[in-house]
Parts: sequence; C-alpha cells; structure tokens
Amino acid sequence: METGLRLASAAAAARVCFLLCLCLRLVFVSAARDFDVRKYGAVADGSRDSRKAFLKAWEDACKWNGDASVLIPEGTFLLGEVVFTGPCKKSVAFVLNGVLKANPTSIHVDQWIGFRYVDRLSVIGRGTLDGQGGFAWSKNSCAKNPNSCPTLPISMKLDFVTNSRIGRIKSVNSKNAHLQLFGCNNIRIRNVKITAPDDSPNTDGIKIGSSENIRISRTSISTGDDCIAIVSGSRNINITDVFCGPGHGISVGSLGRYPNEKNVEGVTVKNCTFKETTNGVRIKTWASPQPSVASGFTYENLFMDNVQNPIIIDQLYCPQGNCNQQIASHVQVRDITYRNIWGTSATKEAETFQCSKSFPCKNIVLHDINLVHKGNEGPASSSCAFANGVSSGKQSPPSCL
Repeated sequence: METGLRLASAAAAARVCFLLCLCLRLVFVSAARDFDVRKYGAVADGSRDSRKAFLKAWEDACKWNGDASVLIPEGTFLLGEVVFTGPCKKSVAFVLNGVLKANPTSIHVDQWIGFRYVDRLSVIGRGTLDGQGGFAWSKNSCAKNPNSCPTLPISMKLDFVTNSRIGRIKSVNSKNAHLQLFGCNNIRIRNVKITAPDDSPNTDGIKIGSSENIRISRTSISTGDDCIAIVSGSRNINITDVFCGPGHGISVGSLGRYPNEKNVEGVTVKNCTFKETTNGVRIKTWASPQPSVASGFTYENLFMDNVQNPIIIDQLYCPQGNCNQQIASHVQVRDITYRNIWGTSATKEAETFQCSKSFPCKNIVLHDINLVHKGNEGPASSSCAFANGVSSGKQSPPSCL
C-alpha cells in the first residue's frame, strides 16, 4: 500500500513539474521583446546607411513568437529605401524616437519606407521621418509633362496592412506623398504631424486608396498638395479633429481618369479646421467615360479661415487644361451632406457645384452654412450646374440648389 502511495505521489509530482515547466516555457516564448537597431549595427551619425541593420532587426522581430518592438532610439539615422514585409507571428511595433533621414538624391523609386502584409502593426513614437525633399522637388516635372514625369518616393507606404495604428510621429519634407495606404483595413492614425512647404509639389499629407475602415484624428497637416486625398476603392473613411493648412484641402479624387476604378463610399469629415488652403472639402472627377460612384459623404462642423474654395464639387477637373471638355464625367456623385460649415472665403464664390451633365449630382444637402467673403467684392455667392438637392437652416451665401 505504501509503495503504491509513493508511486502515485511521485507521479502527481511529476505531472505538476511538467505542467509548471510548460507554463514557464509558454510565458518565456510569448514574452514581449525589444529589438534595438543599434545592436544590429545601425549608427546614429546621419551619414552611414543603416538599411541592413533595420532589415535584420525587423526580420528577428517579425519571427519572434511574442509581441515585438523594433526600437529606433534618439539620434539621427540615414536610412535607404526599405520594405518591411510580413506576415509576422505576433504584433510588431516600429518605435521611432529618433530621426530617420532619407537619401536626398534617391528619387526614382516608389517609396522610401514600406510596410507590406503586416497585421497588428504600430508605428509610434516621438520621432521624425525626414524625406529631405528639397532636392527632389526641383526634379518634379509633372506639371509640365503630366504623361512623362518620374516617380518620386512616398515617405511611408502601407500595402495590405490590417488592424494597425500610426501615432505621435512627425513627417517632414517628403519628396512625394508623406503617407499612403493601399489595400489596408482598420487603420487608426492619431496625433500625427505632417509638414512641407506650401510650394512643394505633390506632397499629399495622407493618401488613401482601395482601403476601408480608416480613422484619422487629432492630426495636423501643412503641405503643398491635398492634406488628405481619398481615391478609388476607399470605403468607411472617418476624419475628425484635423487641422489642414496650407494645402489643397481634404479631397475625394481625382476619380474617373482610369478604367475599372472602384467606388468611393462612406466618407465623414467632422470638427476640422482649414486655414488659408486652396480648397476646403472637395470632390473632383475627370471629364471622361470611366464610370464609378462617389456617395454617402458627410461634412460637418467645419471652420474655414480664408479658404479659396470652401465647398466645391468639380466634375470638370483638368489641372493641365488639355482635356476634352466635350466628354462629360461618368462618375455619379450622390448623397452628399454639408452641415454647420462656417468661416471666411478668400474668393467670392464660396460654394461651387460643377456637376456632370450626363450624371448630375443627386441629393446634395446643405444645412446651416455661414460663409462670408473676405474681400471687398460684396457678399459671397454660390454656383450650381447639373446639381440637385435641398437646403435648410441658415444659408450664406444663398443656396443655388
């Protein structure tokens, strides 16, 4: 009997020991870990390219069987073009506390920093992406040769990234767009600061295409092109508490230039400020036979401070002036609501609805608009062409719907 009890006790102890070891192993395997780029050879001297060190740190973080962080400490790192690719085993944070500088003379590439096929990515920190765009802007010939101009690198590009966030970082002097999302889902951008000179060409702040469930909040964008541009295939885009200026405003489009473009649906812009921008909230489509739909947009609680075109739908968009205006836009714009928009217009025409004669705008709703012309040419006015809708509440300028 005693022998049996001893054996049973020993067996129970062995099981407890096995379970304890297993639990300890699981805890060890799943523990969070930092991967400091300096330990992989990155040097914060601002002159030696740390691309290989960053890639190796990312590779180890991506395959770590636990939450991982690629840590970029304080200091200035020169970083060549790099793409960080997933999928990764767990979540990965790209923690930027230093300054990353792009090679100023590297211009004929698609992007500077890219993330692809990553789930649960965080790009966070108090650091800065410096695209060093001054050299590249003079090489931008798109305004003169729109069909034959070189590609300039986007500072940060996210392709097929899901359930992720970008927060607190700064992006300055991008060569092209600062941040571009393509094929992304459930991305939150918060407390980001984007700056470039107002004459820097094509430096969109945030560009969104073929993506859905994107939230942008508490962000400041001052640049030379659209503060935010929403293009083909984007759905459920929510923009709140954004400061825009200088820049070209928050734009949907341009749309309708290329075959097989997807619809843009469900855009909300709320509680935003536009200061001395070219446009406030804009929808722009090319006069072309390429069909799509732009629908379900709400613009609410927006302050315009000396904005040239506070509210504009332009379905004759043609920046170079060489389009065939005999072809009407085939993009159907519908179900667009403007509510509680106030401030000053730098031009007399504060509201412009230049819609397609083949596909007139449908269900444009104006409620409580108070825009005053900041000039000596009399009160602000509105202009409508092929636009159908209703207005209510205060209407200054008087509605043309």
